[in-house]
Order: sequence, then C-alpha cells, then structure tokens
Amino acid sequence: MWLQAAAANNLYLQHCMTKFAHDSIVPDQSSEQSKKDQVAGMFDDIAFRYDFLNRTLSGGMDILWRKKALAYLKELQPKKILDVATGTADVAIMASRLLKPTTITGIDISEGMLQVGRKKVESQGLQNTIELLKGDSETISFADNSFDAVTVAFGVRNFQNLEKGLSEILRVLKPGGRLVVLEFSQPKWIFARSFYNLYMKIVAPNMGKLFSKNRNAYQYLDKSIKKFPEGGNFTAILDNLGYANLQYKPLSLGICSIYCGEKK
Repeated sequence: MWLQAAAANNLYLQHCMTKFAHDSIVPDQSSEQSKKDQVAGMFDDIAFRYDFLNRTLSGGMDILWRKKALAYLKELQPKKILDVATGTADVAIMASRLLKPTTITGIDISEGMLQVGRKKVESQGLQNTIELLKGDSETISFADNSFDAVTVAFGVRNFQNLEKGLSEILRVLKPGGRLVVLEFSQPKWIFARSFYNLYMKIVAPNMGKLFSKNRNAYQYLDKSIKKFPEGGNFTAILDNLGYANLQYKPLSLGICSIYCGEKK
C-alpha cells in the first residue's frame, strides 16, 4: 500500500534545509577530495564487479526492485526518459524493454561505470535508444522541460548536495512529468533491522573487499544509508522543492523504498 507523504515534516526541514547528514558521508574521511570526486573514484574502482556484487549482495532482489519502480511509469507512457546516476545502465536497459520510450539518456559521474554500461547497451542492440553521458545531477546539461520522466536508482544518497540535485531534476522534467527514485532504507521491524545491520556491517564490506578489493565502498554504503533522510523525511524535501503528488512505498521489509513526485 502506498504511504502518502505527510505534510507535517516542516520542522524537520527547518533543521536541515540545505545540508543533510548524508551529504557529509564520504568513502574516505581522511581525503581532501569532495564527496563528488570520491564517489566517482570509488565507482571507477568497482565498476568491473559492480553488477556481480549487486546481484550477489541482494540475492537478485535488485532486479525485482527496479521492475517495481519502473512499473510506476507505465501509465505515463514516457517518450523521453532521463536516468540520473545511471551507473552500468541497468535501469536504462530495463526501461527500454518495459516502457518502450523513444529515447533514454543516462548520466553518471563515473566514467568507469559508463564504459561498462555502454558495452551492455551495445551488446543488446539498444544504442539507438539509449545514450550514456558523463554528467552531474547538480548541473544537468539539458534545457528546462526536456523529459517526460526521470529515474534515479540507488543514486540520490551519492548526491553531493541533495536539494540541488533534486531541483535540477525538477527543472528538466516536463509539466506533469514524474520522478521515480529507488533508494536503500532501513527496515523498521526490529528482527529484520538487526539482521540487516549485521549484514551491512560485516558481510557486504567483506564481499566488497574479496571481489573488488575496495572495502571502503561497502562501508560507505552502510553509513550513507543510515544517515539518509528516508521515508516521510525524503518526501518532505521533495514537497519543499515543489514536487506534487508525493508518495513512497517500502519494499522487502523496508530494505529499500520507492519515491514518486511530479512536476506541477
């Protein structure tokens, strides 16, 4: 059941208007690089193993989560889609198959991830539909009102400035266009939450170290999830920025959540 965004989150927003706790979570606290540069470098390092680790660590559930998120664009029948933080183009490729848009543009700050994605797009013969470009959520290189829909899967936690990225997305959406965000969250049921915390603290970082030689990436994943303003707090941010018809839905006992908002 969809949970409607609560309007009573103004107090939360007053306390964290432009700076959110997760904005300061970076892969390497000792580095002087910006969050954006660190995240780009981190994904460059793990790009060659990213898909394998995603499937393994989620038990394949990430595929189902993406399908559920894209299902909320079916009624809209978008012709032009922007996939922000596209990574290796999993969502772009799935959207092409499920939604049959005319064009999909994927942007990402990691060239390493984009290279993997371009190979996948080409291997499936989708290069005439999907274009992958190096790009930043905070400075999207498209005109106002360019896209019918925007998707972000497991990427908003990595925005250096959450509000700026979400404002840019709103700018490039057409009136009536829809944003669909899929992002990790924390289970509310105590037993599920205890298992989840153990898994994210021990299993995920060790798997990351074993297969990608980058333990920091999965330690960062755990920390950024815990600090992310999930649920009603996130929809309150969208509301404050001017998005309409706000909704969210937890999936798999709250391990991740779908968020939707539209441009008035």
